[in-house]
Amino acid sequence: MRWSASVGSPETILANKIGEKMKDIISMVAKRFGLGLLTMIVISLLIFVGIEALPGDLATAILGQNALPETVAAFQRELKLDLPPHERYFAWLGDLMQGDLGNSLANGRPVADLVGWRFANTIFLASTAAVISVPLAVLLGLLAALYRDSFFDKAISTSTLSAISFPEFFIAYILIVLLSVKMVVFPSISNINDQMSFWQKIHAIILPSLTLTFIVTAHMMRQTRAAIINVLASSYIEMAHLKGLKRLRVIVVHAFPNALSPVINVIAINLAYLVVGVVIVEVVFVYPGLGQLLVDSVSSRDIPVVQASGLIFAAVYVSLNLLADILSILSNPRMLHPKSR
Repeated sequence: MRWSASVGSPETILANKIGEKMKDIISMVAKRFGLGLLTMIVISLLIFVGIEALPGDLATAILGQNALPETVAAFQRELKLDLPPHERYFAWLGDLMQGDLGNSLANGRPVADLVGWRFANTIFLASTAAVISVPLAVLLGLLAALYRDSFFDKAISTSTLSAISFPEFFIAYILIVLLSVKMVVFPSISNINDQMSFWQKIHAIILPSLTLTFIVTAHMMRQTRAAIINVLASSYIEMAHLKGLKRLRVIVVHAFPNALSPVINVIAINLAYLVVGVVIVEVVFVYPGLGQLLVDSVSSRDIPVVQASGLIFAAVYVSLNLLADILSILSNPRMLHPKSR
């Protein structure tokens, strides 16, 4: 039997459908990327407006009350404080587009040099916590769904709910008391430098890593459990049970792959928290990361460093949320066609 030219062969029809699907995916990813770029512009405006709203005159606050008027005026011209706010914002935005973050008001060093090493330390801490928390959360979520309503499930759910309820600094201080003061296993001050080996750095950041792990593991585990249990209510899962497949095989082979979309989304969001939410943890453990630098810069009113640090944190958070959206789309193509679900 010959296929009509107007209809096309099965291979042609399949290729057309794949092409349409890829166009839909590219279009949706482009929209997400455009929305992320717009969000970054709005965030940069909010950061600038927030700093503008700080009370007092910046030049006088930095130079002191006894500074000569001529010195204050010269300093204002150097910082472009004599220009209208909207002109200063667009000048700052233009410098950002060229990769110029300005110079620190505290020591005159380029802001890029200051935030580069600190941001690398923050990424190192967040990555260490992620390596521990992500596999642990997924494994606990799978086991909790496998032994649903058992003592294990209730114990894990209760403990993770308790972990979410406590603030970061409380967990941090508890770990310091237990593992640094009473047992003296890990240092309470997580100071690292370039002269330390990799394992020396790991030993120094164990306590802040555990603090972050306790918090994000609880959230990811509960979301993983909920996603798998939701899939277990599907008709094809019931069919797998009727075929006599073991519950472990049903969950790992059939349920978990179909629950990947919400699981990937919650993992990416928690990874964003690991980078952005480290400010309190870095302050507690005096860790030389970007969060600690941000707090110190706010105290000294080092505006260029504050602006750059806030923008970097925002960029990481927006980027990881954008990545979560893209991975959710790729792992669940049915999202592209709601009518087909």
